[in-house]
Amino acid sequence: MAFPVAKAASLAHIARESSNIHRLSQFYKEMFGFEEIESPDFGELKVIWLNLPSAFQLHLIQRDPNSKLPEGPWSATSPVADPSHLPRGHHICFSVPISNFDSVVHALKEKGIQTFEKTLPNGKVKQVFFFDPDGNGLEIASRED
Repeated sequence: MAFPVAKAASLAHIARESSNIHRLSQFYKEMFGFEEIESPDFGELKVIWLNLPSAFQLHLIQRDPNSKLPEGPWSATSPVADPSHLPRGHHICFSVPISNFDSVVHALKEKGIQTFEKTLPNGKVKQVFFFDPDGNGLEIASRED
C-alpha cells in the first residue's frame, strides 16, 4: 500500500454554486438541519456558509453569470478542464496542515495534474484547485493559525 502524500487530510467543506444562494440555504436548513455560520467577507462575491454539526460545512457561492461551468452536475454536456473556474464552482475541499501544503502541490504537478493556486488576501489561507480523473472539482486548503 502506498503512503498517502496528503498526510493528515480531512474533509473541510463542500462548495456549491447557485443562482439563488438564499433559496438553496433555506433548503439545506429545512431538509438537513444545517445552521448558518459566519463567513468571511469576500467583497462582491456573495456567500452563505452552513454547518452540519459534527459533520462538515457547506459553502453556497453566488453563481458567476459568466461561468463556463454548469450550475449543477446533472446539466454538464462536456467537461471543463480549467481549474481556475473551481473557486466559484463545484468542488470538494480537503484541508491539510500548512506544513504539508507545498509538498501536496508538488506531488500534483509531478503527476501532470493541472492546478490553480490561490492565496486569500490576508495571506493565511492557501488553496490549490484541480480535477480528479473523472473531472470532479477538488480543492486542498491550508490555514495558517
